[in-house]
Amino acid sequence: MANGQFKPIPQILMELPPVQQKKLCEEIYVIIRNLDWTDATHLIMLVTGNAALQQRVAAALISYVTQELRAEIQYGD
Repeated sequence: MANGQFKPIPQILMELPPVQQKKLCEEIYVIIRNLDWTDATHLIMLVTGNAALQQRVAAALISYVTQELRAEIQYGD
């Protein structure tokens, strides 16, 4: 990503090469592996319904984006 070029995090994640996507998935899986979920919708409900779990997943995502991708995160409204 070029300096000063803004991209939303979902776009960045979709554009990651498969190897980087796999690495991120593995990091998130460590957090959710003990949850009992049946499909993606159920998993999303479990995570969004638990503030502590939301924070852990968000922290892992932020850490990956800032450390692995060397991207700066800007928060907006």
